[in-house]
Amino acid sequence: MRTVIIGLGSQGQKHLEVAKEDVIATVDPINEEALYSDIRGIPLNLYDAAIVVTPNQEKLAIIMYLLENQKHVMVEKPLIGKAEELEILKEEQQKRNVALYTAYNYRFEPHIIKLKELIDNNTLGEIYTCRIFLGNGTAINVLESPWRDKGRGVLEEISSHQLDLIDYLFDDKSIDFSGCILASNFENKAYDHVILHSPVDGLVTIESTYCYWKNTFTIDITGKLGSAHLDGLLKWGFSEITIRERIFPSGVPKEQVFVSTEQDPTLELQYEYFKELCKTGGTNINTDIWINNIFNEV
Repeated sequence: MRTVIIGLGSQGQKHLEVAKEDVIATVDPINEEALYSDIRGIPLNLYDAAIVVTPNQEKLAIIMYLLENQKHVMVEKPLIGKAEELEILKEEQQKRNVALYTAYNYRFEPHIIKLKELIDNNTLGEIYTCRIFLGNGTAINVLESPWRDKGRGVLEEISSHQLDLIDYLFDDKSIDFSGCILASNFENKAYDHVILHSPVDGLVTIESTYCYWKNTFTIDITGKLGSAHLDGLLKWGFSEITIRERIFPSGVPKEQVFVSTEQDPTLELQYEYFKELCKTGGTNINTDIWINNIFNEV
């Protein structure tokens, strides 16, 4: 598949390393290493798909250009805008029958896939609670960035990952977070610490922060028959999942612990998944619309 990378920042460089020989051109108006400064300068007959890794405010116009010209699109998360703008993208994608995929690579973490299997197999029983925490210490980096400390801040950059995981794990877009938010600006102009909570259909809590001085990612899910606890991401070199089987009526649960230190496979798996979507014109735009609506409501 002949692919173009649009945006050669740090994340764009990662996609470039993954797509490798598929890449026929790169686009960036600032980075002099890019072959083109504008996607419209590349002849349409030279490529089949594009990976869009640009600031949020530039994504919609670029994606619409690509869809209108029958190109498959993978866009770095999040995909946000006015509700009607995303609906227009959805209509265009359906009309052109091309892939439109927003990249949420955490879905491809092996232990997150394991969590999904536990839920789908009813190993944990009826789910009572789910809490996802993701924190890093990038508050000053964000503050000094010319474009990152804007909009909804950590809500868009980090909480979007967590909301996508809620959708992946539970396949339930009726979970409502509106009106249940604690947002802070400790060191940044935009939000740098956010808690989203849904008291309906089970207790789901998402916490995201730039003000946590060690990279930390955890998922804790408790069900009637047991619980599962994930710690770490492979991009940081370590991931562990603990599965506990409840003892009735009470007592110390049976416990299994799985540890992985393998090289992070998520970007490669994600790109292969995108190429499969290109064969059928698949999309996850409905997840984008759900996340976008939550952002607009809170």
